[in-house]
Order: sequence, then structure tokens, then C-alpha cells
Amino acid sequence: MEYVKLQSNAASILIIDDENQIRKFLDIALRAQGYRTELTETGRQGLEALALHGADLIILDLGLPDLDGREVLTELRQWSHVPVIVLSVRADEEEKVALLDAGANDYVTKPFSVQELMARIRVMLRNTPVTTESAVYDDGELKIDFAQRQVYLNKELISLTRKEFQLLNMLAMHQGQLLTQPQILKDLWGPTHQEDTHYLRILVAKLRSKLGDDAVHPRYIVTEPGVGLRFTGKSALGL
Repeated sequence: MEYVKLQSNAASILIIDDENQIRKFLDIALRAQGYRTELTETGRQGLEALALHGADLIILDLGLPDLDGREVLTELRQWSHVPVIVLSVRADEEEKVALLDAGANDYVTKPFSVQELMARIRVMLRNTPVTTESAVYDDGELKIDFAQRQVYLNKELISLTRKEFQLLNMLAMHQGQLLTQPQILKDLWGPTHQEDTHYLRILVAKLRSKLGDDAVHPRYIVTEPGVGLRFTGKSALGL
């Protein structure tokens, strides 16, 4: 187990990956961005490090020598809500959905772009539930007043149906996080509609149209094919 200590107020990222080159690469890249890192190479080491030192975010590989990454995720979710980004060569969509439903916050497939990973880390570390004291998303063009259930585009009030607002509210409240299709369908229509993906496709198309969002080059609602949706407003990636 390797531990690198930087500024005391820097965010701490726990890396659980058995590939030495990946650990060193992530360590260098993360510390260059001002993060503190703790490097572990087995699932048990990772769980022990989290229990002893805590972490602001975990990067978790699936192919570990002692425990499968999903086992690690299941165990830590019994007592920790720390954000987890799964990093793996496994690109199967069903695997992604299962891991996200099991408690992962995001999924990045190897080989990966370090710029994309850093952007997702920034989103995850900044993302906090919207409270009633600050229940507004506002990027200068799109404004969502969660408490008043009103949405403005370029200062013009736009009319959303109840379901359209529920979907936008759900996505924006989890800004930057990937929400799976079954999760969204369950929350919007109930547990008996988790296979009715056509409902969601129609709803997303209508919502995008009202927001002036382009499905090919989305600004707000990004589709991860076969997996789910992610809300990435202009402020989400720090652009």
C-alpha cells in the first residue's frame, strides 16, 4: 500500500487497481491536479484504507486479485456513500448497468482519456444534493427553480409537463452523474415499467426540444447508449 500526502485541504482519492502502471499513472495525473492519493492493489486493502483513512472519491478496478470489484462495491456500500468511479476493460452494457445499480456513480472504460476522467472526477467531487436553501440551477441561460418547479430559458418561462419536469429535476439534482434507464423508469413510472424504454425516449425527445438541446451535440442531456442519461450543464464540467 502506498500513501502520498499533499495539502491537508486537498480532496483525497483512493485508487484500487492491481495494475502497477495504471496506479502510478493515475497517481502522477491526480497529484498534478492537486489531489491527495492513496494507492491500493487489492480489494481488501482498498476497503481497509477507506475504513482507516476515508476518501472523498474512489477509483475502482473490477479485475482485482482477491475480490471482484463488484464485491468491493457491494461491501463498501453497506457503510459508505463515498462516490465511486469504476475503471475497467469490461465494456459490456449490462455490466455497466448492473454496477451503476449496485451503487457505482460512474463508469469509465479502459483505455481511457485522462482529460475525460479528470472532468468526471471534478463533477463527482463538486456534485452535492440540491438543498432547499440553494434549490436553483442557473448557468446564465437555463435556470431551474426546483422549489417553485419553474424552468426558464434565456429568462423566458417555458412550460413543461409534470413528467418532463420530474425528469429534468431528477437529472439536474444528480448533475454529472449517470442515471440508468431502469432507475429513471422506476422513479418516473413505477417498478412495473422498468422495461418501457420507449416512454423514456419520447419524454427525453420532448424535453430536449423545449430546452433547445441537440441530441447529436447535447449541452444538457447526454445519452449513454444502452445505459442511461447524464445532465451536464455548462457549469458541470467547469467549461
